[in-house]
Amino acid sequence: MKKMTNEELQALAAKAAAGDKKALETLILSVQDTVFNLSLRMLGTFADAEDAAQDILLKMITHLSSFRGDSAFTTWVFSIAVNHLKNYQKHMFAHRPLSFEFYGEDIEHARIQDVPDLTQGVDRDILAEELKMSCTNVMLQCLDAESRCIFILGTMFKIDSRIAGEILEISPESYRQRLSRTRKKMAGFLSQYCGEYGDGRCRCKDRVNYAVQCRRIDPLKPDYTNAAEIPFETMLDVKNAMEDMDGLSQDFSFLKPYESPERTKLFLAKILDSAQFSVIKNS
Repeated sequence: MKKMTNEELQALAAKAAAGDKKALETLILSVQDTVFNLSLRMLGTFADAEDAAQDILLKMITHLSSFRGDSAFTTWVFSIAVNHLKNYQKHMFAHRPLSFEFYGEDIEHARIQDVPDLTQGVDRDILAEELKMSCTNVMLQCLDAESRCIFILGTMFKIDSRIAGEILEISPESYRQRLSRTRKKMAGFLSQYCGEYGDGRCRCKDRVNYAVQCRRIDPLKPDYTNAAEIPFETMLDVKNAMEDMDGLSQDFSFLKPYESPERTKLFLAKILDSAQFSVIKNS
């Protein structure tokens, strides 16, 4: 669907809050991919991102009556999503925290040559691409939740510092400083260790079997290569002239957006078609 202006979104929000089912459906369609992609980068896995995105969209639906138009509708949605995701404790990495030190140690010393072929007949190039996308996404989990959120908003969505500061409730100056530090930290790690996006010796194709053994990828369920990649232009128009602060944008080209999974779409369709909608529209 075409991108909508803030005025169009605000008008839809008012209609949806008043009980217009079609307006609510259009509003959900306009934000669901953005919410899913933010969740995916914040939480690290497709399964956790699907669950969190459903929670966020349901929260957005049930709180529509509180949207007063004091900020852009997209800013309001991002605020709900960010607050939910920063405190989300049901995802895998909340209980298995990572660090750049752990990641680097694993790259340097894992005995990948000792692992047998575990590809189960799946093309190694496909699995290497799956590992590349999975690895770079999971690498974000080495950042604390606040820094991860700042990095994603600034690097993936390219939100300018004034709007990002409003979403995160920090000053634009603080946001810019923290974003610059975090981008340099990520770029430094990639440059040192990653052979795909830097000068390191790690090559995804060499580590496929090891990744399968460690359950980092599943040959029979490649989430990233099965997902439908979408152009940023089909998502919300949130690219508001982000400042070019460090010239590192090409180092983070792995931040690709994906279409919301079918399970999320079915969940939302059931909400709209069920008796719950009557409760939602009267909340």
